[in-house]
Amino acid sequence: MNNKKLHVLVLAGALAAVAYAGYQFGLRQAHQTVSTGDVKAVSGNAAGAASAANKKPLYWHDPMVPGQKFDKPGKSPFMDMPLVPVYAAGDGEDSNVTISPRVQQNLGVRTALVTSGRMSAGLVAVGNVAYNERDVALVQARSGGFVERLYARALLDPVKKGQPLADLYVPDWIAAQEDYLASRRMQGNETASLVDAARQRMRLVGMSDGQIRLVESSGKVHPRLTVSAPISGVIAELGAREGMTVSAGAPLFRINGLATVWVNAEVPESVAAKVRPGDAVEARVQALPGSIFKGKVNAILPEVNATTRTLKARVELANPGAQLLPGMFATLTFTSNNGADVLQVPSEAVIQTGTRSVVMLAQEGGKFMPVDVEAGSEGNGLTEIRKGLSAGQKVVVSAQFLVDSEASLKGTTTRLSDTPSPDADKAPPRHHGVGKVEQIGKDEITISHGPITSLQWGAMTMGFKVPSTGLPRNVGIGDRVAFDIRQGEDGSFEIVAIAPTSGVPKPENKPMGGMKAPAGVAK
Repeated sequence: MNNKKLHVLVLAGALAAVAYAGYQFGLRQAHQTVSTGDVKAVSGNAAGAASAANKKPLYWHDPMVPGQKFDKPGKSPFMDMPLVPVYAAGDGEDSNVTISPRVQQNLGVRTALVTSGRMSAGLVAVGNVAYNERDVALVQARSGGFVERLYARALLDPVKKGQPLADLYVPDWIAAQEDYLASRRMQGNETASLVDAARQRMRLVGMSDGQIRLVESSGKVHPRLTVSAPISGVIAELGAREGMTVSAGAPLFRINGLATVWVNAEVPESVAAKVRPGDAVEARVQALPGSIFKGKVNAILPEVNATTRTLKARVELANPGAQLLPGMFATLTFTSNNGADVLQVPSEAVIQTGTRSVVMLAQEGGKFMPVDVEAGSEGNGLTEIRKGLSAGQKVVVSAQFLVDSEASLKGTTTRLSDTPSPDADKAPPRHHGVGKVEQIGKDEITISHGPITSLQWGAMTMGFKVPSTGLPRNVGIGDRVAFDIRQGEDGSFEIVAIAPTSGVPKPENKPMGGMKAPAGVAK
Protein backbone atom coordinates (compact mmCIF):
# COMPACT_ATOMS: atom_id res chain seq x y z
CA MET A 1 0.00 0.00 0.00
CA ASN A 2 2.81 2.36 0.90
CA ASN A 3 4.64 1.46 -2.33
CA LYS A 4 1.53 2.30 -4.29
CA LYS A 5 1.23 5.75 -2.70
CA LEU A 6 4.92 6.34 -3.33
CA HIS A 7 4.50 5.52 -7.04
CA VAL A 8 1.57 7.92 -7.30
CA LEU A 9 3.52 10.75 -5.68
CA VAL A 10 6.52 10.17 -7.96
CA LEU A 11 4.28 10.17 -11.04
CA ALA A 12 2.53 13.39 -9.95
CA GLY A 13 5.88 15.09 -9.35
CA ALA A 14 7.10 14.06 -12.79
CA LEU A 15 3.96 15.41 -14.46
CA ALA A 16 4.28 18.71 -12.57
CA ALA A 17 7.92 19.03 -13.64
CA VAL A 18 7.02 18.41 -17.30
CA ALA A 19 4.15 20.95 -17.14
CA TYR A 20 6.38 23.60 -15.56
CA ALA A 21 9.09 23.02 -18.16
CA GLY A 22 6.51 23.35 -20.94
CA TYR A 23 5.12 26.53 -19.38
CA GLN A 24 8.57 28.13 -19.14
CA PHE A 25 9.39 27.14 -22.73
CA GLY A 26 6.11 28.57 -23.99
CA LEU A 27 6.61 31.76 -21.99
CA ARG A 28 10.07 32.27 -23.45
CA GLN A 29 8.79 31.60 -26.95
CA ALA A 30 5.84 33.99 -26.52
CA HIS A 31 8.07 36.66 -25.01
CA GLN A 32 10.52 36.27 -27.84
CA THR A 33 7.68 36.56 -30.35
CA VAL A 34 6.39 39.74 -28.70
CA SER A 35 9.85 41.19 -28.34
CA THR A 36 10.94 40.53 -31.91
CA GLY A 37 7.89 39.84 -34.09
CA ASP A 38 5.64 42.73 -33.08
CA VAL A 39 8.46 45.22 -32.69
CA LYS A 40 9.75 44.12 -36.05
CA ALA A 41 6.30 44.71 -37.56
CA VAL A 42 5.95 48.13 -35.97
CA SER A 43 9.41 49.32 -36.91
CA GLY A 44 9.15 48.14 -40.47
CA ASN A 45 11.07 44.83 -40.17
CA ALA A 46 14.17 46.79 -39.30
CA ALA A 47 16.19 43.80 -38.11
CA GLY A 48 15.40 41.69 -41.18
CA ALA A 49 16.11 44.56 -43.56
CA ALA A 50 19.37 45.35 -41.81
CA SER A 51 20.50 41.73 -41.95
CA ALA A 52 19.74 41.58 -45.63
CA ALA A 53 21.69 44.75 -46.30
CA ASN A 54 24.43 43.79 -43.82
CA LYS A 55 23.98 47.03 -41.86
CA LYS A 56 25.32 47.90 -38.46
CA PRO A 57 22.89 49.16 -35.80
CA LEU A 58 23.20 52.81 -34.85
CA TYR A 59 22.24 52.04 -31.24
CA TRP A 60 19.90 49.95 -29.09
CA HIS A 61 16.92 51.21 -27.07
CA ASP A 62 13.87 50.13 -25.11
CA PRO A 63 10.74 50.92 -27.19
CA MET A 64 8.98 51.89 -23.96
CA VAL A 65 11.71 54.45 -23.17
CA PRO A 66 12.84 55.59 -26.64
CA GLY A 67 14.80 58.56 -25.33
CA GLN A 68 17.37 56.32 -23.61
CA LYS A 69 20.02 54.92 -26.01
CA PHE A 70 22.53 52.08 -25.46
CA ASP A 71 25.72 51.34 -27.39
CA LYS A 72 25.43 47.55 -27.15
CA PRO A 73 22.70 44.89 -27.02
CA GLY A 74 21.38 43.46 -23.82
CA LYS A 75 18.40 43.37 -21.52
CA SER A 76 16.40 46.54 -20.87
CA PRO A 77 16.91 47.96 -17.37
CA PHE A 78 13.34 49.29 -17.52
CA MET A 79 11.32 46.30 -18.77
CA ASP A 80 11.79 42.53 -18.84
CA MET A 81 12.64 42.45 -22.55
CA PRO A 82 15.74 42.68 -24.77
CA LEU A 83 16.86 46.00 -26.23
CA VAL A 84 15.81 46.67 -29.84
CA PRO A 85 18.41 47.73 -32.46
CA VAL A 86 17.84 50.90 -34.49
CA TYR A 87 19.31 51.06 -38.01
CA ALA A 88 19.98 53.95 -40.37
CA ALA A 89 17.41 54.25 -43.17
CA GLY A 90 18.79 52.87 -46.41
CA ASP A 91 17.20 55.45 -48.68
CA GLY A 92 18.28 58.44 -46.64
CA GLU A 93 14.68 59.25 -45.64
CA ASP A 94 15.08 58.74 -41.91
CA SER A 95 11.87 60.66 -41.28
CA ASN A 96 9.79 57.73 -42.57
CA VAL A 97 8.18 55.13 -40.37
CA THR A 98 6.88 51.83 -41.74
CA ILE A 99 3.88 50.21 -40.05
CA SER A 100 2.46 46.83 -40.99
CA PRO A 101 -1.18 46.62 -42.15
CA ARG A 102 -2.09 44.67 -39.02
CA VAL A 103 -0.77 47.39 -36.75
CA GLN A 104 -2.43 50.08 -38.89
CA GLN A 105 -5.75 48.33 -38.37
CA ASN A 106 -5.18 48.12 -34.63
CA LEU A 107 -4.32 51.82 -34.48
CA GLY A 108 -7.43 52.80 -36.47
CA VAL A 109 -5.49 54.57 -39.23
CA ARG A 110 -7.72 56.19 -41.89
CA THR A 111 -6.50 58.12 -44.94
CA ALA A 112 -7.96 60.61 -47.41
CA LEU A 113 -6.84 62.03 -50.75
CA VAL A 114 -5.55 65.55 -51.27
CA THR A 115 -8.07 67.05 -53.69
CA SER A 116 -8.31 70.22 -55.73
CA GLY A 117 -11.48 72.28 -55.65
CA ARG A 118 -13.08 75.58 -54.83
CA MET A 119 -13.30 76.42 -51.15
CA SER A 120 -16.76 77.48 -50.04
CA ALA A 121 -17.12 79.82 -47.11
CA GLY A 122 -19.20 77.25 -45.27
CA LEU A 123 -20.06 79.90 -42.70
CA VAL A 124 -23.24 79.60 -40.65
CA ALA A 125 -24.65 82.73 -39.03
CA VAL A 126 -27.94 83.85 -37.53
CA GLY A 127 -30.02 86.98 -37.85
CA ASN A 128 -33.51 88.47 -37.83
CA VAL A 129 -35.77 89.02 -40.81
CA ALA A 130 -36.49 92.69 -41.56
CA TYR A 131 -38.25 94.74 -44.23
CA ASN A 132 -36.36 95.49 -47.41
CA GLU A 133 -35.90 99.23 -46.97
CA ARG A 134 -35.44 99.61 -50.72
CA ASP A 135 -38.93 98.21 -51.40
CA VAL A 136 -40.93 101.07 -49.84
CA ALA A 137 -43.69 103.29 -51.24
CA LEU A 138 -44.78 106.57 -49.66
CA VAL A 139 -48.33 107.73 -50.52
CA GLN A 140 -48.93 111.51 -50.22
CA ALA A 141 -51.87 113.86 -50.78
CA ARG A 142 -51.44 115.54 -54.19
CA SER A 143 -53.82 118.33 -53.14
CA GLY A 144 -55.22 119.74 -49.94
CA GLY A 145 -58.62 118.47 -48.87
CA PHE A 146 -60.61 116.31 -46.49
CA VAL A 147 -60.41 112.57 -45.86
CA GLU A 148 -63.90 111.27 -46.59
CA ARG A 149 -63.28 107.52 -46.40
CA LEU A 150 -60.49 105.10 -45.44
CA TYR A 151 -60.20 101.61 -46.92
CA ALA A 152 -57.02 100.66 -44.97
CA ARG A 153 -57.63 101.50 -41.33
CA ALA A 154 -54.86 99.80 -39.32
CA LEU A 155 -51.13 99.25 -39.34
CA LEU A 156 -49.85 96.05 -40.98
CA ASP A 157 -53.03 95.67 -43.03
CA PRO A 158 -52.07 93.80 -46.21
CA VAL A 159 -52.72 95.65 -49.48
CA LYS A 160 -52.45 94.77 -53.16
CA LYS A 161 -51.08 96.94 -55.93
CA GLY A 162 -53.86 99.23 -57.25
CA GLN A 163 -56.10 98.68 -54.21
CA PRO A 164 -57.92 101.88 -53.07
CA LEU A 165 -56.67 103.24 -49.76
CA ALA A 166 -58.67 106.45 -49.17
CA ASP A 167 -61.11 108.93 -50.76
CA LEU A 168 -60.26 112.65 -50.50
CA TYR A 169 -62.64 115.55 -51.16
CA VAL A 170 -60.62 118.36 -52.82
CA PRO A 171 -62.49 121.74 -52.98
CA ASP A 172 -59.78 123.35 -55.14
CA TRP A 173 -60.58 120.93 -57.95
CA ILE A 174 -64.16 122.15 -58.27
CA ALA A 175 -63.29 125.67 -59.47
CA ALA A 176 -60.55 124.44 -61.82
CA GLN A 177 -62.80 121.80 -63.40
CA GLU A 178 -65.74 124.24 -63.80
CA ASP A 179 -63.45 126.76 -65.56
CA TYR A 180 -62.30 124.03 -67.93
CA LEU A 181 -65.83 122.89 -68.76
CA ALA A 182 -66.95 126.53 -69.29
CA SER A 183 -64.02 127.16 -71.65
CA ARG A 184 -64.99 124.16 -73.77
CA ARG A 185 -68.56 125.52 -74.15
CA MET A 186 -67.32 128.91 -75.39
CA GLN A 187 -67.06 129.73 -79.11
CA GLY A 188 -64.57 132.00 -80.81
CA ASN A 189 -61.05 132.17 -82.18
CA GLU A 190 -59.43 132.22 -78.74
CA THR A 191 -61.36 129.23 -77.35
CA ALA A 192 -58.47 126.78 -77.88
CA SER A 193 -56.06 128.93 -75.86
CA LEU A 194 -58.59 129.28 -73.04
CA VAL A 195 -59.14 125.49 -72.93
CA ASP A 196 -55.37 124.88 -72.75
CA ALA A 197 -55.03 127.40 -69.92
CA ALA A 198 -57.89 125.76 -67.97
CA ARG A 199 -56.32 122.32 -68.46
CA GLN A 200 -53.01 123.64 -67.10
CA ARG A 201 -54.78 125.02 -64.00
CA MET A 202 -56.17 121.51 -63.28
CA ARG A 203 -52.64 120.15 -63.39
CA LEU A 204 -51.48 122.86 -60.99
CA VAL A 205 -54.08 121.89 -58.37
CA GLY A 206 -52.78 118.29 -58.39
CA MET A 207 -54.96 116.49 -60.89
CA SER A 208 -53.32 113.70 -62.89
CA ASP A 209 -53.71 113.26 -66.66
CA GLY A 210 -56.08 110.37 -66.05
CA GLN A 211 -58.34 112.50 -63.87
CA ILE A 212 -58.28 115.29 -66.44
CA ARG A 213 -59.32 112.86 -69.18
CA LEU A 214 -62.17 111.67 -66.93
CA VAL A 215 -63.48 115.26 -66.68
CA GLU A 216 -63.13 115.73 -70.46
CA SER A 217 -64.96 112.50 -71.30
CA SER A 218 -67.75 112.86 -68.75
CA GLY A 219 -68.27 116.63 -68.93
CA LYS A 220 -68.88 116.62 -65.18
CA VAL A 221 -67.04 117.90 -62.10
CA HIS A 222 -65.19 115.21 -60.08
CA PRO A 223 -64.06 116.74 -56.77
CA ARG A 224 -63.07 113.47 -55.12
CA LEU A 225 -59.67 111.78 -55.33
CA THR A 226 -59.24 108.05 -54.69
CA VAL A 227 -55.73 107.21 -53.45
CA SER A 228 -54.49 103.73 -54.52
CA ALA A 229 -51.60 101.50 -53.40
CA PRO A 230 -48.62 101.71 -55.79
CA ILE A 231 -47.17 98.34 -54.63
CA SER A 232 -48.27 95.21 -52.78
CA GLY A 233 -47.23 94.89 -49.15
CA VAL A 234 -48.37 95.98 -45.71
CA ILE A 235 -49.23 99.34 -44.18
CA ALA A 236 -46.15 100.33 -42.18
CA GLU A 237 -47.32 103.88 -41.35
CA LEU A 238 -50.84 105.33 -41.30
CA GLY A 239 -51.10 109.12 -41.31
CA ALA A 240 -54.76 109.63 -42.26
CA ARG A 241 -58.07 109.35 -40.43
CA GLU A 242 -61.59 109.91 -41.68
CA GLY A 243 -62.69 113.55 -41.41
CA MET A 244 -59.23 115.04 -41.00
CA THR A 245 -57.92 117.85 -43.17
CA VAL A 246 -54.76 117.20 -45.15
CA SER A 247 -52.53 119.61 -46.98
CA ALA A 248 -50.81 119.06 -50.30
CA GLY A 249 -47.78 116.76 -49.86
CA ALA A 250 -48.91 115.37 -46.48
CA PRO A 251 -47.88 111.69 -45.99
CA LEU A 252 -50.93 109.44 -45.81
CA PHE A 253 -49.51 105.90 -45.97
CA ARG A 254 -46.14 104.15 -45.94
CA ILE A 255 -46.20 100.70 -47.57
CA ASN A 256 -43.44 98.11 -47.19
CA GLY A 257 -43.23 95.45 -49.88
CA LEU A 258 -42.74 91.78 -48.98
CA ALA A 259 -41.58 90.41 -52.34
CA THR A 260 -38.07 90.40 -50.87
CA VAL A 261 -36.85 90.77 -47.29
CA TRP A 262 -33.56 91.48 -45.56
CA VAL A 263 -31.79 89.45 -42.91
CA ASN A 264 -29.10 91.25 -40.95
CA ALA A 265 -26.74 88.40 -40.05
CA GLU A 266 -24.17 88.69 -37.27
CA VAL A 267 -20.83 87.58 -38.76
CA PRO A 268 -17.79 87.16 -36.46
CA GLU A 269 -15.06 89.67 -37.17
CA SER A 270 -12.46 86.90 -37.53
CA VAL A 271 -14.22 85.33 -40.54
CA ALA A 272 -15.87 88.40 -42.05
CA ALA A 273 -13.27 88.47 -44.85
CA LYS A 274 -14.71 85.20 -46.19
CA VAL A 275 -18.11 86.81 -46.84
CA ARG A 276 -18.39 89.05 -49.88
CA PRO A 277 -21.27 90.86 -51.62
CA GLY A 278 -22.83 88.55 -54.17
CA ASP A 279 -22.18 85.33 -52.24
CA ALA A 280 -25.05 82.85 -52.36
CA VAL A 281 -27.01 82.31 -49.13
CA GLU A 282 -29.54 79.74 -47.98
CA ALA A 283 -31.87 80.62 -45.09
CA ARG A 284 -33.98 78.46 -42.80
CA VAL A 285 -36.51 79.53 -40.18
CA GLN A 286 -38.02 77.53 -37.34
CA ALA A 287 -41.56 78.59 -38.26
CA LEU A 288 -41.27 76.87 -41.67
CA PRO A 289 -39.38 73.60 -41.16
CA GLY A 290 -38.07 72.08 -44.36
CA SER A 291 -38.34 75.32 -46.34
CA ILE A 292 -35.19 76.86 -47.80
CA PHE A 293 -35.12 80.48 -48.95
CA LYS A 294 -32.38 81.47 -51.38
CA GLY A 295 -30.75 84.86 -51.67
CA LYS A 296 -27.44 86.67 -51.79
CA VAL A 297 -25.28 88.98 -49.73
CA ASN A 298 -26.35 92.53 -50.48
CA ALA A 299 -23.68 94.36 -48.47
CA ILE A 300 -21.30 94.12 -45.53
CA LEU A 301 -22.16 97.05 -43.30
CA PRO A 302 -19.07 99.11 -42.35
CA GLU A 303 -19.54 98.90 -38.59
CA VAL A 304 -18.24 96.48 -35.94
CA ASN A 305 -20.18 95.77 -32.75
CA ALA A 306 -17.63 96.47 -30.02
CA THR A 307 -19.40 94.15 -27.57
CA THR A 308 -19.88 91.05 -29.71
CA ARG A 309 -17.03 91.71 -32.19
CA THR A 310 -19.33 91.02 -35.12
CA LEU A 311 -20.20 92.72 -38.40
CA LYS A 312 -23.61 92.80 -40.02
CA ALA A 313 -24.02 91.15 -43.40
CA ARG A 314 -27.15 92.39 -45.14
CA VAL A 315 -28.70 89.45 -46.98
CA GLU A 316 -31.57 89.87 -49.44
CA LEU A 317 -33.90 86.86 -49.71
CA ALA A 318 -36.68 86.10 -52.15
CA ASN A 319 -39.97 85.79 -50.27
CA PRO A 320 -42.51 83.86 -52.35
CA GLY A 321 -45.98 84.02 -50.86
CA ALA A 322 -44.78 86.52 -48.22
CA GLN A 323 -43.94 83.60 -45.92
CA LEU A 324 -41.00 85.35 -44.26
CA LEU A 325 -42.17 87.98 -41.80
CA PRO A 326 -40.12 90.68 -40.08
CA GLY A 327 -38.81 89.55 -36.71
CA MET A 328 -38.43 85.86 -37.60
CA PHE A 329 -35.18 84.23 -36.47
CA ALA A 330 -33.23 82.82 -39.42
CA THR A 331 -30.18 80.59 -39.76
CA LEU A 332 -28.05 81.44 -42.79
CA THR A 333 -25.51 79.32 -44.64
CA PHE A 334 -23.07 81.29 -46.80
CA THR A 335 -21.48 79.83 -49.94
CA SER A 336 -18.68 81.77 -51.56
CA ASN A 337 -18.68 81.99 -55.35
CA ASN A 338 -15.24 83.58 -55.50
CA GLY A 339 -11.75 82.20 -55.75
CA ALA A 340 -9.90 79.62 -57.84
CA ASP A 341 -9.43 75.91 -57.23
CA VAL A 342 -7.09 75.16 -54.31
CA LEU A 343 -5.66 72.05 -52.67
CA GLN A 344 -7.75 70.89 -49.74
CA VAL A 345 -7.71 68.12 -47.15
CA PRO A 346 -10.09 67.15 -44.33
CA SER A 347 -9.54 69.52 -41.42
CA GLU A 348 -8.94 66.59 -39.06
CA ALA A 349 -5.81 65.73 -41.07
CA VAL A 350 -4.10 69.00 -40.06
CA ILE A 351 -2.43 69.04 -36.65
CA GLN A 352 -1.64 72.44 -35.16
CA THR A 353 1.36 72.27 -32.82
CA GLY A 354 1.31 75.96 -31.96
CA THR A 355 4.12 76.99 -34.30
CA ARG A 356 3.64 74.51 -37.15
CA SER A 357 0.88 72.92 -39.21
CA VAL A 358 1.67 69.25 -39.84
CA VAL A 359 -0.01 66.44 -41.76
CA MET A 360 0.98 62.78 -41.74
CA LEU A 361 1.62 61.73 -45.34
CA ALA A 362 0.77 58.10 -46.21
CA GLN A 363 3.10 56.54 -48.79
CA GLU A 364 3.29 53.18 -50.53
CA GLY A 365 4.47 50.16 -48.62
CA GLY A 366 2.93 51.24 -45.33
CA LYS A 367 5.30 54.21 -44.93
CA PHE A 368 4.27 57.39 -43.13
CA MET A 369 6.07 60.73 -42.99
CA PRO A 370 5.18 63.98 -41.18
CA VAL A 371 5.10 66.94 -43.57
CA ASP A 372 5.02 70.64 -42.69
CA VAL A 373 2.30 72.49 -44.60
CA GLU A 374 0.98 76.01 -44.89
CA ALA A 375 -2.73 75.94 -44.08
CA GLY A 376 -5.18 78.49 -45.42
CA SER A 377 -8.90 79.04 -45.00
CA GLU A 378 -11.23 76.45 -43.52
CA GLY A 379 -14.85 75.59 -44.22
CA ASN A 380 -17.28 72.69 -44.49
CA GLY A 381 -14.81 70.36 -42.77
CA LEU A 382 -12.03 71.09 -45.29
CA THR A 383 -8.80 73.08 -44.92
CA GLU A 384 -6.95 74.81 -47.75
CA ILE A 385 -3.31 73.72 -48.20
CA ARG A 386 -1.21 76.46 -49.76
CA LYS A 387 2.16 74.73 -49.60
CA GLY A 388 3.59 71.29 -48.77
CA LEU A 389 1.30 68.83 -50.61
CA SER A 390 0.18 67.99 -54.13
CA ALA A 391 -3.10 66.66 -55.49
CA GLY A 392 -3.53 62.89 -55.32
CA GLN A 393 -1.38 62.30 -52.25
CA LYS A 394 -2.82 60.47 -49.25
CA VAL A 395 -2.90 61.95 -45.77
CA VAL A 396 -3.81 60.38 -42.45
CA VAL A 397 -7.06 61.68 -40.96
CA SER A 398 -7.16 59.61 -37.76
CA ALA A 399 -4.66 58.13 -35.29
CA GLN A 400 -1.90 60.51 -36.46
CA PHE A 401 -0.60 60.77 -32.94
CA LEU A 402 -0.29 57.00 -32.62
CA VAL A 403 1.60 56.87 -35.91
CA ASP A 404 3.86 59.55 -34.46
CA SER A 405 4.41 57.34 -31.43
CA GLU A 406 5.50 54.52 -33.73
CA ALA A 407 7.92 56.98 -35.33
CA SER A 408 9.27 57.64 -31.84
CA LEU A 409 9.84 53.91 -31.36
CA LYS A 410 11.82 53.76 -34.59
CA GLY A 411 13.79 56.90 -33.80
CA THR A 412 12.81 59.01 -36.80
CA THR A 413 14.15 62.53 -37.02
CA THR A 414 10.95 64.33 -38.02
CA ARG A 415 8.06 64.30 -35.57
CA LEU A 416 4.66 65.95 -35.22
CA SER A 417 5.99 67.90 -32.26
CA ASP A 418 8.20 70.92 -32.75
CA THR A 419 11.73 70.45 -34.04
CA PRO A 420 14.04 69.58 -31.13
CA SER A 421 16.75 71.93 -30.03
CA PRO A 422 20.48 71.03 -30.13
CA ASP A 423 20.17 70.07 -26.46
CA ALA A 424 17.40 67.55 -27.17
CA ASP A 425 19.56 64.65 -26.02
CA LYS A 426 19.80 66.31 -22.61
CA ALA A 427 16.03 66.84 -22.35
CA PRO A 428 14.00 64.62 -20.00
CA PRO A 429 12.57 61.49 -21.67
CA ARG A 430 9.04 61.55 -23.03
CA HIS A 431 6.39 59.13 -21.85
CA HIS A 432 3.37 58.08 -23.86
CA GLY A 433 -0.16 57.56 -22.59
CA VAL A 434 -3.77 57.20 -23.72
CA GLY A 435 -6.83 58.43 -21.86
CA LYS A 436 -9.90 60.65 -21.68
CA VAL A 437 -9.98 64.41 -21.06
CA GLU A 438 -11.94 65.10 -17.88
CA GLN A 439 -11.34 68.82 -17.37
CA ILE A 440 -9.51 71.69 -19.08
CA GLY A 441 -8.31 74.68 -17.08
CA LYS A 442 -6.26 77.72 -17.90
CA ASP A 443 -2.91 76.10 -17.11
CA GLU A 444 -3.83 72.45 -16.50
CA ILE A 445 -5.60 69.58 -18.24
CA THR A 446 -6.98 66.63 -16.27
CA ILE A 447 -6.84 63.22 -17.97
CA SER A 448 -8.05 59.77 -16.87
CA HIS A 449 -5.34 57.62 -18.42
CA GLY A 450 -4.35 53.99 -18.54
CA PRO A 451 -1.08 52.54 -17.23
CA ILE A 452 2.12 54.32 -18.31
CA THR A 453 4.70 51.55 -18.03
CA SER A 454 7.76 53.73 -18.66
CA LEU A 455 6.94 55.61 -15.43
CA GLN A 456 5.64 52.54 -13.59
CA TRP A 457 2.27 54.25 -13.20
CA GLY A 458 -1.04 52.50 -12.98
CA ALA A 459 -4.35 53.81 -14.32
CA MET A 460 -5.37 57.05 -12.63
CA THR A 461 -6.86 60.51 -13.09
CA MET A 462 -4.35 63.33 -12.79
CA GLY A 463 -3.56 66.83 -13.96
CA PHE A 464 -0.81 67.87 -16.36
CA LYS A 465 0.54 71.29 -17.22
CA VAL A 466 -0.71 72.72 -20.50
CA PRO A 467 2.12 73.50 -22.98
CA SER A 468 3.03 77.14 -23.50
CA THR A 469 1.66 76.98 -27.05
CA GLY A 470 -1.73 75.88 -25.74
CA LEU A 471 -3.86 72.88 -26.58
CA PRO A 472 -4.91 71.96 -30.13
CA ARG A 473 -8.33 73.36 -30.97
CA ASN A 474 -9.71 69.88 -31.66
CA VAL A 475 -9.10 68.67 -28.09
CA GLY A 476 -12.10 69.04 -25.78
CA ILE A 477 -13.61 67.65 -22.60
CA GLY A 478 -14.71 64.05 -23.04
CA ASP A 479 -12.37 63.36 -25.98
CA ARG A 480 -10.24 60.22 -26.17
CA VAL A 481 -6.66 61.41 -26.60
CA ALA A 482 -3.13 60.09 -26.97
CA PHE A 483 -0.45 62.22 -25.35
CA ASP A 484 3.25 62.53 -24.54
CA ILE A 485 4.47 63.98 -21.24
CA ARG A 486 7.80 64.81 -19.66
CA GLN A 487 8.88 65.83 -16.19
CA GLY A 488 9.90 69.39 -15.51
CA GLU A 489 12.56 70.70 -13.15
CA ASP A 490 9.97 71.24 -10.42
CA GLY A 491 8.91 67.59 -10.60
CA SER A 492 5.55 68.24 -12.29
CA PHE A 493 4.63 66.67 -15.61
CA GLU A 494 3.85 68.73 -18.69
CA ILE A 495 2.01 67.80 -21.88
CA VAL A 496 4.46 67.76 -24.79
CA ALA A 497 2.02 66.67 -27.49
CA ILE A 498 -1.64 65.68 -27.49
CA ALA A 499 -4.23 64.81 -30.11
CA PRO A 500 -7.64 63.11 -30.32
CA THR A 501 -7.47 59.50 -31.40
CA SER A 502 -9.79 56.68 -32.41
CA GLY A 503 -9.44 52.95 -32.45
CA VAL A 504 -7.54 52.86 -29.16
CA PRO A 505 -8.77 50.56 -26.39
CA LYS A 506 -10.01 52.26 -23.26
CA PRO A 507 -7.59 52.10 -20.34
CA GLU A 508 -8.45 49.59 -17.66
CA ASN A 509 -8.89 51.37 -14.36
CA LYS A 510 -7.00 48.87 -12.29
CA PRO A 511 -3.51 49.22 -10.85
CA MET A 512 -0.60 47.36 -12.38
CA GLY A 513 1.49 45.14 -10.20
CA GLY A 514 4.45 46.89 -8.65
CA MET A 515 3.45 50.34 -9.98
CA LYS A 516 2.73 53.36 -7.85
CA ALA A 517 1.31 56.77 -8.63
CA PRO A 518 3.67 59.71 -8.10
CA ALA A 519 2.95 61.59 -4.92
CA GLY A 520 0.85 64.68 -5.24
CA VAL A 521 -0.45 64.08 -8.77
CA ALA A 522 -3.26 61.55 -8.51
CA LYS A 523 -6.78 62.94 -8.08
